[in-house]
Amino acid sequence: MQTIRIEGEEFNVRIDGTDDAPPLLLSNSLSSDLEMWDDQLPLWSRHFRVVRYDQRGHDKSAASPAPYAMDRLGRDAVGVLDALGIEKAHFCGLSMGGMVGLWMLTHAPQRIDRAVLANTAAHMGPPDLWNGRVAAARSGGMAALVDATITRWFPEHFRTAAPATMDRMRAMILRTPAEGYIGSCLAIRDMDQRESMKSIDAPVMVIIGSRDPATTPADGELIARSIRGAQTTYLDAAHISNVEQPQAFGETVLRFLSA
Repeated sequence: MQTIRIEGEEFNVRIDGTDDAPPLLLSNSLSSDLEMWDDQLPLWSRHFRVVRYDQRGHDKSAASPAPYAMDRLGRDAVGVLDALGIEKAHFCGLSMGGMVGLWMLTHAPQRIDRAVLANTAAHMGPPDLWNGRVAAARSGGMAALVDATITRWFPEHFRTAAPATMDRMRAMILRTPAEGYIGSCLAIRDMDQRESMKSIDAPVMVIIGSRDPATTPADGELIARSIRGAQTTYLDAAHISNVEQPQAFGETVLRFLSA
């Protein structure tokens, strides 16, 4: 682990793999952190210089006051590359991380080589959904949200079959600062990248969870249709597909990034 500074604020970063390998930047989902990628590290670190960071307001990175905007979260990702002296990297982001990837592909396209956008959306409404989550976090902290989040992230059969994984993911949610969660919810609430993503001209893979109730297959299909030449892969999974289907996710990403 190491700490870097972006515009005066501290961010937690971890780098795995060799310095001479192609860089791969990973961006985590809402209310998770860089440890969400642990299952893929043994595979990816053999091929890439894997750079993980806790998004603003998550785990050990700066939890600045809400609200945030997707522009702010996107500039954080660019700031990670700048701080490490990386001019261009592959990218993989899931859910909110994929939204950051969309922002980078439209606002800093020269910084991304190939991009994987997993279980994500270009727009997520209605606003009342996000306002309700914000209110719950303000009144009860992350403890008020953890059960509903786990249910949304994983189907019942997986929750039952993988109790240790559920414990790990619950711990991730609970250590997310409520202020960071609130700020990020507001960034997602106010985001609309449906038009801007049509300008993307880069190799993109869209990974869709066939049973994802949060960023639905329709959300992923819209992204794939809007980006010229985008590839699509379906996984038999709900929202956090890289945890539910770790091997399939890891191999799918590796094949695409190595093409």
